[in-house]
Amino acid sequence: MTELLEVGRIGKPHGVRGALHITFSSDRPERRSPGATLIAHTTRGPQSLVVETSRPSSDRWVVTFEGVTSREAAELLVNALLMAEPINDPNALWVHDLIGARIVDTEDNDIGMCVSVVENPAHALLETETGDLIPVPFVVSQQDGVIVVSLPPGLLGSDDAE
Repeated sequence: MTELLEVGRIGKPHGVRGALHITFSSDRPERRSPGATLIAHTTRGPQSLVVETSRPSSDRWVVTFEGVTSREAAELLVNALLMAEPINDPNALWVHDLIGARIVDTEDNDIGMCVSVVENPAHALLETETGDLIPVPFVVSQQDGVIVVSLPPGLLGSDDAE
């Protein structure tokens, strides 16, 4: 069985017909599209939920799930962590693959390890163990625990100044 990935968290109910506020940690539309299957980790154990409808609401989404038709049923899901199967997209960069990976430039010079991915309005940033930040658009490839980046001169401040 494939390891599930965290894709969001259920918030408070919205209205009386079972809708819920969801904060997604995934920006993939497949996670909130009608028919998407998510696994809610509730106090009663894992529960499979199928998205019926979703719409944006400020910084989160209002989602209805098949079979959750009352506020009472929705309240049983509050604060549940949402998990889902990984999406097979060879061109995508996944946070769980980036964190802990070595970063090298196109000349195979070691830049360091990626310790986090920082959300930023323009682009996500790879943070190295030394605190350097590398915009994700500079990533050329990522495979087998190695991220290759093509950096403009002076980005990291470690380039030799003349």
